[in-house]
Formats: sequence, structure tokens, C-alpha cells
Amino acid sequence: MSELISIDVQNAGTAYHRPAPADRERVDYRALAREVDPVGRGKRYLIKTYGCQMNEHDSEIMAGMLEEMGFRPASSEEEADLILFNTCAVRENAEEKVFGEIGRLKPLKLRHPELILGLCGCMAQEESVRAFVRDKFPYIDVVFGTHNLHRLPELVVQAAESRETVFEVWDRPGRMVENLPKLRKSGVKAWVNIQYGCNKYCTYCIVPFTRGRERSRLPEDVVEEVRQLAREGFKEVTLLGQNVNDYGLDLGTVDFADLLRAVNEVPGIERIRFTTSNPWNFTDKLIDVIAGGEKICEHIHLPVQSGNNRILKRMNRGYTREAYLELVHKIRERIPGVSLTTDIIVGFPGETEEQFLDTLDLVRQVEFDNAFTFLYSPRKGTAAARMKDDTPAEEKKDRLRRLMEVQYEISRRHNERMVGQVVEVLVEGESKTNPDVLAGRTRTNKLVLLRGPKELAGRLVPVRITEAQTWLLRGEPAPVLEGVSP
Repeated sequence: MSELISIDVQNAGTAYHRPAPADRERVDYRALAREVDPVGRGKRYLIKTYGCQMNEHDSEIMAGMLEEMGFRPASSEEEADLILFNTCAVRENAEEKVFGEIGRLKPLKLRHPELILGLCGCMAQEESVRAFVRDKFPYIDVVFGTHNLHRLPELVVQAAESRETVFEVWDRPGRMVENLPKLRKSGVKAWVNIQYGCNKYCTYCIVPFTRGRERSRLPEDVVEEVRQLAREGFKEVTLLGQNVNDYGLDLGTVDFADLLRAVNEVPGIERIRFTTSNPWNFTDKLIDVIAGGEKICEHIHLPVQSGNNRILKRMNRGYTREAYLELVHKIRERIPGVSLTTDIIVGFPGETEEQFLDTLDLVRQVEFDNAFTFLYSPRKGTAAARMKDDTPAEEKKDRLRRLMEVQYEISRRHNERMVGQVVEVLVEGESKTNPDVLAGRTRTNKLVLLRGPKELAGRLVPVRITEAQTWLLRGEPAPVLEGVSP
């Protein structure tokens, strides 16, 4: 049985000690939401989301539950009756940004005391964050974590009725809840959770502490959700997990390759993506399924984090530089034209200049299509936070600059090779910056901007690339599909 993290009632507000069953359960949460419908009828909500795709998808679930309660989206903070901060705990600056935003809303809360403010997601799982909220932000009405997202309707009711902050944070996952409503932003592509939590305990990462141990959804539940998305007209799905390679290890009868193969057979879905994968468990079977899956896109996000073996060991990554390069070789040999992207941390505790040069060398060898690069951010409670770190901040920033320069040149060169090619683009809709321009992605996940009728949204369109930039391509609809590339 899962237990709630104990919080002092006098200092923290109202704490509801309600353990969660450990069994999987399918619950009609639409019926639950209707039971508390009067709380939301005629009111509006706003969800501010920080962090990864998993957080974005969690926000879609929360929006779905709120809409079932009668809430409707707010167009501004002033219009909202409920504002939720769905948070990320991976980097310190993300937490600082959230607290800055919450502080900025204090005058609004004073003007409208009936406004419900909520803090949820990964930050809420940290004891230090809860203590900070208790001391500095008593006007927050409800705090809940990643393990009891499904309790949102009841927590909103409790927050509306309570004069004190409602804290409900479970210290570990409970039941696997299915059938939660979701309000997806796009009718073209959708995220589908296949797994929750992580068992890897990389020394720099807070995720195992905020998301818990790995738990896999049953394959039949995943496939049925994808079938429903196809019936609703979605063309692309991205299978989500903290480490999708580990899918099924807790089930014992199925692995990620099996699930990918099953999803590939769902009629109506045109493209399948997945994120994130760990190099240490990227099997030959998985490579073969990706290579043979007609709908599985030729794009793999494969975080390397460092190109030096000593740093990889200190990070507890579970693979060596040599093993990573061998995996890249196998993937490219078996999946021609595959696009590889990665994550890299610069300035990990104890990283020397020579070790950083190993990372630069690996980037030059692999030639990633794109890399998400970060300065190391210590997270309290992780093993790396206790490691000696005597490298000056300016030196770390200089290393990050040099790494970005190398990657920018590679990304630009890869994109320039595509000028003149005709590629298949799934048009997603209007560009975020210009409503007169359409945006879509190739199978290799390249962003393409083009002009054309709005009716192209949701369709696979042959596009001739006319211009290359570092982060995107520009093109025009091509008249024929002949010679289309990924």
C-alpha cells in the first residue's frame, strides 16, 4: 500500500491521509468528475506546464478531468478561477522560475481570494519544496504530486472548501489508473504513456525520486488507446516513458520491441515515434523492429550525456563510450538515413578539460542531427550533489559554448544536404510564429515550414526543400511523391 508523506497539519494546512491501492484499476473518472461538476460549472482554468513531454501529457490529463468537471479554458490569468503549476524538478532554474511566477500572482490572489492556486508535478514530490511552500507561499491552495494525479477532481473540491493549504503527496506510486480523460492540444499527433518512473538512478537525476520506480502499462491498454486515437483521426503517436527500453521488464511477458510491433499494426496511424531511450538496453531486436516497421519513424533520441568513460561511470550511465559508438554504428547500418539526436551535460562534477574534449570528439564522430546541451545542475538528494565540484562556472560556460558551436555547424551542414530533396512532411498546422505559414515534420523529425492551404493540416505532403537553417527547413509542396525521402 502506498502511504502519504506526513506533513505537520498546523504548519502545512490540511493533510488528507488516504493511501492508494497498489493494484491496477480501471476507473470511470468521468463519472467521478460529474459528481463534483458544480465546482467547475461556469468556471475557467489555466494550466502552466514546465518540463518534458511527460509533464505536457500530464497537463493534458488534468485538462481532461477539469473539463469533465465543467471547467473551461481561461484565456488569461485574470479570467481564471483555477491556476495549476505543473512543474519540473530536473534543473534548479526551472524551480526558481516557478516560484517567481507564483510570487507574481500574489496580488491577483489578494484581489480574488476565491481563485484556487495549485502546485503539482515533480517539484511537489520534493520535501524541501513543500517546506518552502509552507513557509513562503501560504496562499497556494492545493499541492499534489506525480503519483496521485487521478485525484485532481477531489482535491479541487477540498481546496475550494478548505481555508488552509491542502497537501496530498504520495511517497510512492499506487494503483495504475486507466481511462483518465485527456484533452489533447492537437488533432494530428498525440503522446501515449507506456511506462512511468525510472530505475536507473543516474547520479545527477532527480526523476527516480519524483516519478518512482518503473511501471509498465499493459500492452492491450496501450494498443487500445492508439486504436482510439486512430478512430479520432490522429495520424502520429509518440510512445512516452522515462526509459522506453525498459518497457515490460516488470510484466515479464512483453518488451518494448513487441509493443512497437503491435502499435505498428494499428490501422489509421501513419507515424510512430518514441522517447526517451537509454543506450545501455537498446537491443538488436529493437533495432530490427524499428528498421522493419513501416510506420516507425527513422529518428532515435539517444542521450549520451558524456563522451568520457570516467564521467559516464560517475554518472552511473551503465555503458561506455565504446559501447555507445558501437550501438550508433549498428543503428546506422541497419536503419539507413536514420536521424540521431542526444542529450549532453557539460560541467559534471570533476569533469576536466581533457574529459570534455572526449565529449567534443564523440560529437564530431557521431554527427548528431541535433543535441540538447545543458550545464550540470545539482539536485539535492542525488548522489552527484555530494560530489566535489571545483571547476569554475565560467569555464563550464565556455565549454558549453564550444560544444554548441560544434553541434550548430553539424546540424546546419546536415540540413543543407537536404536542399533540393523532396521529403514527406506531416503538416501539423499553423506555425507558432506566423499563421500564414504551415509547420510540419519529416519522418526524421526535421521541422519544415511551408506555405499552402490550411486544409493540408493533418495530411502527409511531399515537400521540396528550398532553404536550410540550423534548426529548421523551408520548402514548398511538390507535385509528385516520386523520390520522396524521410
